[in-house]
Amino acid sequence: MKIMEYMEERFQNLEFIPSIYNQWSIGIHFCLGENIYQLKEKEELNLKRFQVVYEQITIIFNELFEQNDDIFLVTNMYKHKKEKSIRKLKVYQPFLKCKNHLNQILVKTYPYPFEIDKAEEYKMQQFSLLCKPRDLRVTELLKAASNEDFPLKPKFGGYSIDYPDVFFVNITKDIIFFIYDDCGCEVIALDFKRIRPLYEKYHDWVEEYKCM
Repeated sequence: MKIMEYMEERFQNLEFIPSIYNQWSIGIHFCLGENIYQLKEKEELNLKRFQVVYEQITIIFNELFEQNDDIFLVTNMYKHKKEKSIRKLKVYQPFLKCKNHLNQILVKTYPYPFEIDKAEEYKMQQFSLLCKPRDLRVTELLKAASNEDFPLKPKFGGYSIDYPDVFFVNITKDIIFFIYDDCGCEVIALDFKRIRPLYEKYHDWVEEYKCM
C-alpha cells in the first residue's frame, strides 16, 4: 500500500502540511513544555524545558503506537526547484535501525504548499516509508522533530529552506501524530474512541480538542 492510497481511503482531502488538527473534525492539540521558557538569562538554552518536552512527546507516542503497528513515516522536504534532489539518506538514515529500509522509501514531488512571495520557485518533496515503530530509533526521531528552532541534537538533515515536517501515520489504528516544534503537537483520528484515553490521562496538556 502507498501512503496516498491509504489517505484517500481513510483521511480524504487531508493535506500533509502543518496544522492537520485544523483540517480534521476529530483530534487533540497539545501544548508542550509546561510553560517553561526556552531560554535562561543571557540567552542560554533552558535544557529543563526540552527534557520536559521530550518526556511528553514520548509518552504521547507510546500511548498511540505499539511496536508491531503498521505505520507510514512521512517527511516533507522543502527546497528550491533549481537545487539537486535531496538524498533520502539524509532524511531517514540516522533514524532507521535497518538500512535495508532505505530502498523501500518512496518519494513524490508536489508544489510548494505555503503562501509566500515567489512560491513558484520552490517545491515540496514528500518521502514515505511503510514500517513499524520497532524499525525506528523513535527517541531520537521524536527529539529531532521537536528541535526545529534550536541548536540541539539530534536534528533532521538534508533540508534547504525550511525544516522538514514529519508525520507518524498509524494505519493499524487510523491515527496521525505530528510534532510541529517544541511548543506543541497534534493528533487526529478517524474515531475519537481511539484517542479518548490520551485526552483523559493528559488533559492538563490539552490546548483544545474536537470529537465530532
